[in-house]
Amino acid sequence: MMIYMLLKFLFKYFVGNFIFVFKQKHLLIILLSLEFFFLSIFFFFVLMLNFIDYNLYMLMVFLVFSVCEGALGLSILISMIRSHGNDYFQSFNLL
Repeated sequence: MMIYMLLKFLFKYFVGNFIFVFKQKHLLIILLSLEFFFLSIFFFFVLMLNFIDYNLYMLMVFLVFSVCEGALGLSILISMIRSHGNDYFQSFNLL
């Protein structure tokens, strides 16, 4: 059962990384892949901390940081849509 859970975590982890690396057309897709990535790491922490009978206070800190990352990403997305009209990276000039 533990091996099955670890394989499930690894699959989610690599799918999140794959989407983050290869789907860089829209900012929203990148933000969703980052959230999927953090969610898979969170489930891995839950699994490992329950396995060693450790308290789960550190998970709350991890969730706070991942929520703050999501809020910052959404604020960047909103400011980009308001200034450029869409979330394509091709229309966003870095200079």
